[in-house]
Amino acid sequence: MRQRSRECTLTKTLDDRALVHVAEYFRALSEPLRLKILNTLGSKPHNVGELTELLECSQANVSKHLATLTRLGFVERMAQGTSAYYRIADPRVHQLCELVCGQMAQRFASQAQLLGAAHERPTRRAQHKGHAT
Repeated sequence: MRQRSRECTLTKTLDDRALVHVAEYFRALSEPLRLKILNTLGSKPHNVGELTELLECSQANVSKHLATLTRLGFVERMAQGTSAYYRIADPRVHQLCELVCGQMAQRFASQAQLLGAAHERPTRRAQHKGHAT
């Protein structure tokens, strides 16, 4: 069965400078704490203190990652009284995460299935040992 080639048509319209920004966008998602922040903000806006407590990490670390996520347009900062709250700027980021996480879940499941099948199948050496006395 021959697979059809799927090309990203938008990538063809972007020049090298724009592709550097696309790569930076994806690079931001390569940090596990940033993914946790995005996941936590998916339910409702939070301030830095709340995120620090929920994610069990330092305020400086949360602030640093929020700055990156804000700069790249993943989250936006909003003032509420004397506090600053952060929320998801574009809900499509969750669609992207669902797509990637879904693919990873499928990959892990198929790897686990392969490993399970390999453990169930006795090795030739183990079969030979069982018959020789």
